Amino acid sequence: MTDVAALVGDLEAEQRELQAVVAAVDSDAWLAPTPAWSWDVRDTIAHLADTDEMAIGTARGGPYAINDLAARAASGADVTYHGVLRGRRLAGHDVAAWWERTSQAERTMLRELPADARIPWGIGMRTPSFVTARLMETWAHGLDVRSALDVPAVDTDRLAHVAWLATRALPYAYSVAGIPPPEAPLRIELSLPSGAPWANGPETAADRITGSAGDYCRVFVHRRRPADTNLVIEGDAARAAIAVARAFL
Repeated sequence: MTDVAALVGDLEAEQRELQAVVAAVDSDAWLAPTPAWSWDVRDTIAHLADTDEMAIGTARGGPYAINDLAARAASGADVTYHGVLRGRRLAGHDVAAWWERTSQAERTMLRELPADARIPWGIGMRTPSFVTARLMETWAHGLDVRSALDVPAVDTDRLAHVAWLATRALPYAYSVAGIPPPEAPLRIELSLPSGAPWANGPETAADRITGSAGDYCRVFVHRRRPADTNLVIEGDAARAAIAVARAFL
C-alpha cells in the first residue's frame, strides 16, 4: 500500500521550498509577471492557497468542493480565477500568510484521509493520487514563480511523483483530446535528478519515451515544448502520448 504519510511529507517539502522563495519577496516583486498569461507572482500563490481550500472542502464534503463550484460557475476558468481575484484584494505578504495557513490545514486533512478513500476531485481519485496532484500543482506553479523572480528551479527526485501522475493520467488526456488511446504498449524510461532511474510500462514495448524526468514532467504540465527537451520519442504510441500530454484537470 502507498505510504500516504511519506507522500504528504514530500508535498510539505515542495510547499515549504516555494514558501521560502516568496518569503523574501518585496512588494514590487509580488507583481512580477510569470510565464502564465496574465498572472503575476501574487496571483499564482493566491491560486495555490485557494485550491488548497478547495482540496479541503472537496475531501470533507464542504461547500467549497471543486465539483460543486464548477457546477455553479460559468466556466472552469471562472473557478480558477475566483482565487486569483481574492488574492488581488490582498497585499503580497498577506497572500503568503494565507497560503501558509491553507497548506498546513491541507496537510493535516490529507494525513487523516484513509489511503483507499476516493475524493471527488474532477473525475475522482484515490488519496495517493490526490496528494500527488497537489504536489504536482505546487511544483508546476513554483516553476512559474521562480521564473518571474529569476530564481533557478532545482529539480528533486520528488519528480518521480509527478512523472507517475502524468503517466497515469494519459487515459484522461486522451479523453480530453477526444481521441482513442493507442493499442500499442508504451514504455517510459526517465532519469531522476539524482541519477536514479524511473520507469513505467513493459520493458519489451517498442514505443518509448526516454530522457530526463525534469523534461518529461515539464512537458506534461505544459511548461516546456517537447521540441525544447532532450526527450527521445520513439513510435506512434509515444508520439500520441506527447501530443495529448497533460497532468492536470
